[in-house]
Amino acid sequence: MKKIISLLFVICCMLGLASCGGAGDKVKIIDIKLTEEQYAYVVKQGNTELAEDFNKFLDEIKENGTFDEIVAKYFEGTGTKKGISYVTDANATNDDKTFVVATNCPFEPFEYVGTDGLMYGIDIEIAQAYAEAKGLALVVKNIDFDAIFTNVDSGYADMGMAGITVNAEREALYDFTNAYYEASQKLVVAADNTDFDNCKTAADVEAVLAGLTGKKVGYQIGTTGNWYVAGDADWGFDGFANIEAKGYKTAQLAIQDIANGQIYGVVVDEAPAAAMVKATNNA
Repeated sequence: MKKIISLLFVICCMLGLASCGGAGDKVKIIDIKLTEEQYAYVVKQGNTELAEDFNKFLDEIKENGTFDEIVAKYFEGTGTKKGISYVTDANATNDDKTFVVATNCPFEPFEYVGTDGLMYGIDIEIAQAYAEAKGLALVVKNIDFDAIFTNVDSGYADMGMAGITVNAEREALYDFTNAYYEASQKLVVAADNTDFDNCKTAADVEAVLAGLTGKKVGYQIGTTGNWYVAGDADWGFDGFANIEAKGYKTAQLAIQDIANGQIYGVVVDEAPAAAMVKATNNA
């Protein structure tokens, strides 16, 4: 528990710093959690052998410090990051000598492609460590987020590792490992947006959103942000009938459209939001 609390403290500090718009910034985060979620890795329903084995592995790397070391690379900048080459063919098959992971970039710090063309991230390094421990060759597929689930279900991937939120609807269709990260959705808007300056709670933010008319709010297709903005009864989100919900293949594209004045805002997971806002403002 101490390790998890320490991890969350580091994350909260980073996100708090990222939420304040500075001079010359294009976008900013409204630093209020809109949801409470848990990330886990997804496997085909009934594949309890892999899920249980991976849970044991997660316990081991949390106990021996490897998990904290990986996280520190991406939240604190310590240590050397390990990149890996990847494929984009969703239909590439696997065999008993490979560990095939389906993911979706960019979703920094969990998975993203570096300037050297290799894939990095917390999920990616955990996948590398697991494959190495099991003597398997790691194959990483960078595909659309909503295709991850069909890839796992069809057997083209052993596991989906992409900052995936666990909820009852998904648990009815797939199996999951134990949760490894606590997350939430946050709103990203233009740096000069003052509409949320007096907001203190998620209800305050939602009241502002509900009062907007004709504004476009983006989300990454197939993610919690999708259901939050557009509404989904199974996920418990009413959505916002007065705004135009706009889907994107990646949240980074949506945030870029905020900077370009094409949309009002985007709802996205907090840690990737911090990385994307920083990248956009530094571009």
